[in-house]
Amino acid sequence: MTKGNSDSDRHLSEIEELEMAGDSLSESIRSMLRELGENPEREGLAKTPARVAQSLRFLTQGYHQDVDKILNGALYSVSYDEMVIVKDIEVFSLCEHHLLPFFGRCHVAYVPTDKVIGLSKMPRIVDMFARRLQVQERLTTQIAETIMEKIRPQGVAVVIEARHLCMIMRGVEKQNSVAVTSSMLGVFRDCDQTRAEFLRLIRERG
Repeated sequence: MTKGNSDSDRHLSEIEELEMAGDSLSESIRSMLRELGENPEREGLAKTPARVAQSLRFLTQGYHQDVDKILNGALYSVSYDEMVIVKDIEVFSLCEHHLLPFFGRCHVAYVPTDKVIGLSKMPRIVDMFARRLQVQERLTTQIAETIMEKIRPQGVAVVIEARHLCMIMRGVEKQNSVAVTSSMLGVFRDCDQTRAEFLRLIRERG
């Protein structure tokens, strides 16, 4: 059996286990389908409640994650006081107002004081807060404040550019709208030159 088949079988087994357990979230989704005028017992929807429940648990797993466990001691004493940027981090989250996705890119920068953080930890911190019911403004602030608290740098900057399906699929239905939010702390707030350098660097491509 190939690995792909093994993963698929395991995924189906998890769905079947949820259904057998009478999972309350699955039952709520089954009721929602009925309210929408569908028949959740028909072939195409029979396993949908369990699949949606499993998807929602994955997309909101950030509620059960701890930033200290994510960092796992990956703070290193390094003599470096220039800007560190991790840009174009993919962001996927759910809008708390309509439970529709918003997605885009996150750019994170900080100026170290005496410690740097493992670069792979930045996307994990972003994911931890993104995998909750969110508004983009809060998500931006949470990322910045957490990095500021945990590594005590001279400053932190976070910019998120995202498209919201609640704007694209419903409401104003503006397909090309992009929401941009930022949080500037420490030297990025106080020093125009540092802030301008960060904004210039994240706009550069290639």
